[in-house]
Order: sequence, then structure tokens, then C-alpha cells
Amino acid sequence: MRATAALLMLLLWGSVALGRARRGERRGKARGGTRKGTGKRSATECKEYTEAGQTYLDCQDRHLTAVPTGWRGQVDHLILARNKIQTLPDNAFVHFKGLKSLDVQQNQLAGIEARAFAGLNQLTTLLLQHNHLRLLSEEALLPMPRLAYLRLYDNPWDCQCQLDSLVRTLQVPSKRNLGNYAKCAEPPALRGRRLKKVRPELLCPELEGNVLQEPREHSLDRTPIKSHLDVTSICHTYAIPTPFLDCQNRGLKSVPADIPSYAVKVDLSKNNIGHLKNKAFLGSKEMRLLNLSSNGLQHIDTDAFAGLLYLRELDLSNNSLRHFQYGVLEDLYFVRRLALGGNPWACDYNIHYLVYWLKLHPAAEHSGLVCRSPAEFAGWTVHNYVKTYNGECPKDGPMTRDATLDAGTRNPNALEPGDQDPGALELNVKIVEDEKILLPRPLSGPKKYEVIRLT
Repeated sequence: MRATAALLMLLLWGSVALGRARRGERRGKARGGTRKGTGKRSATECKEYTEAGQTYLDCQDRHLTAVPTGWRGQVDHLILARNKIQTLPDNAFVHFKGLKSLDVQQNQLAGIEARAFAGLNQLTTLLLQHNHLRLLSEEALLPMPRLAYLRLYDNPWDCQCQLDSLVRTLQVPSKRNLGNYAKCAEPPALRGRRLKKVRPELLCPELEGNVLQEPREHSLDRTPIKSHLDVTSICHTYAIPTPFLDCQNRGLKSVPADIPSYAVKVDLSKNNIGHLKNKAFLGSKEMRLLNLSSNGLQHIDTDAFAGLLYLRELDLSNNSLRHFQYGVLEDLYFVRRLALGGNPWACDYNIHYLVYWLKLHPAAEHSGLVCRSPAEFAGWTVHNYVKTYNGECPKDGPMTRDATLDAGTRNPNALEPGDQDPGALELNVKIVEDEKILLPRPLSGPKKYEVIRLT
């Protein structure tokens, strides 16, 4: 009996100990899981690369909800675009004090604390566009004395008293590249006004001393009428590693008039731009790559590419182009790649200008230049078509009466092989006699001259 009781006590104690061990194991796994979740915020999962001697840490599209931590190396440029970061707390970039540029666009940013950028005294470029920011104080910019480029557009800025210090900072003449294109979303009276141009006293009219106010008629809820497309509200811009404007598949029917002058790459593909008008890119002097493919483009004005002196790549593929007007390509001195495939090129006299330009610019690689019409040249390369203009004309054979009265019927007066037409012989004799008359004749004799001596 005692042995049985002892055995039961041992079994009970063993089960209790086993339960404790399992609970401890589960707690350990939970702690490990937490560390793993935190690891998703680690910078070690980002991609590091070097370009032109500068170190880039690319953390785009990582579903990050906070600034990554744990990085110990030197980073010059940090890319956090297209994540899910909602706030930037104080000292958010304490591990990246040597940054020169910071890209936090296309997140869900709704708040930035005053000391969020503490320690970034080398930063020159800050991208905060395409977020949910309504307020930002001037104090947040103070830790960045070298800041030269600040992008704030496509945020719902609330232009009231709390934004007064930021607006006044942006309007300092020496800060001409801070906050360009950013606009007020609230209040209704100021909706659509640019932060760089709105009168600061209108943000806090109730404060003592702000006696200048808008006339009463301006207090109505009026949304300004846009005279042209606002590229900053419909396209995405990237500054790292190369300034890039992405307007792909935005339903555009014309080239936006306010393409940023600093854009190096511009993608306007998959829109509905059927006509390129003169001087469409006049202010885009830094552009090196332009993509206009898949637009249904039918016509390009002669000066459409004026100003694109340094353009290197031009993609016009998959459009409805049949030829270029004379002079269209004259501003493209340094183009090295020209994509022309997928267009219904018409091989007639109008295509010669394009071939002539390509011949004068042998460094420009091109592709897709194939005839679509007329039917007899369909499938030919344009270059082979142009060669037909330089071929020798067929030589005329001897004149005979071997003519047909109609298809498949032989002329009864036709000569048999070996016969000679007397009429033709008579004609040849007359031609020879006429040629003799027209031949130059020698002088009949030496002409004598009289010499007169003058004294």
C-alpha cells in the first residue's frame, strides 16, 4: 500500500515538472518570436550597394513600420520609400548620422516629432512627398543645417497657425529648393495655395498684429482651376540614386507642363499622349532618358524635343508613328539609343528624313525600323527600302514590233527572231545623219591676226 502511494506521488510530481518545462519552452519560443519580429526592422535585411563611391542602403518595399535599426556601417544614402512607416519618433536615425540623403516618400507618415532628424547634420536631401502629413514644425528642420532639397508635395497640409513657422522658413529667399509644389489642403479658403507663395499672415488671422487679411470674397470655398496638369499630384518622383519622374499609366493626354527641371529620367509610357506639341520639354535640360512608348502617339511637332540637348535614350516604341517631320530630331545631338519598334512606318518619300538623320548620327543605336506600308514593302527594313532608290535603272532593249494587241494575243505584224525591221533601219540612218550635223566641226583654217605696235 505504501509502495503504491509513493509511486502515485512520483508520477504526480513528474507531470507537474513536465508541465512547467513545457510552459517555459513556450515562453522561450514566444520571446524568440518577438526577437524575430523585431528582426524585420533590422537593416541587415536591406540591400547595400556602392555607386560612384557613395554607399546606398536600399530598404524599399520591405513592409517596414519603423526605421530599421542595428546598422553599424557608414551609409551615405538611406532609401525607405514604399513602406508602412506612420511616425518618425525622436532620434529615429541615430544609427545613420552620416547620411547625405534620406528618402521616406510613399509611406503612411502622419507625424514627425521635433527631434526625429537629430544628428543628421550632413543631410542635404530629404524626401517626404506622397504621405499623410498635415503639420510639420520648423524645429524639425533645425538639426539639418545643410539641407538644400526638401520635397513635401502630395501631403494634406493644414495651413493654419501650427504651420506658420514652416511656411515662413520655406519662403526665405535663400531656401529656393525647399518645399516646392507643396500645397494647402485646408482650410477651404486656402486650398490649392502653394506653401512657398501663400501669405503667412493668412494662416493665423486671429493673432494680434495680423491685420492684413484676404477680402471677404476670397473666404469662399473655391478650388483653383488648373490651367495645366499638376505633375506633382499625379506622378511619383525619386531622387535616389538618380532623379526620376514616374508618370507611367496615369491617363495623361498631354505632356505635363511642370516637369521638374532636375528630373534625369522621365517615364510617360502607357498614357494617351497622341500629339507631342512644340517645346513640350523646354525646361527639362537635365533629362537623359525619356520613355514615350505605348501612347498611341501619331504626330510630333518639329520643335517638340527642343531643349533636350543632353538626352541619351528615347523610347518611341509601340505607337502609331508613320514618319517624322523634317527637323524633329535636330535637337537630339547626343542620343545613343532610339527605340522605334511597333510603329506602322510608311515607306515613302517622307521616311527619308529619318534615314538621313540616322546616317549622320552613326553613334545612335536604333531598333524596330520596319516598313508596314505600302503592301509591296511590308516587312522590309526601312534601310533596304531606301536602297531601291540608289539601284540602276533597267536598260532599254532594241525597238521591235513585238507588242500585244491584248493580254495573251500576239501581234500578227510582229517580227520573227532574226528578222530586221526596214523601218527601224531607215530611222537609224536618219538619226546618224542628224548626229553628224550636230557634231562639232574643226576650224576651217588658222586665223591671222594683225600686230600693231604702240609708241
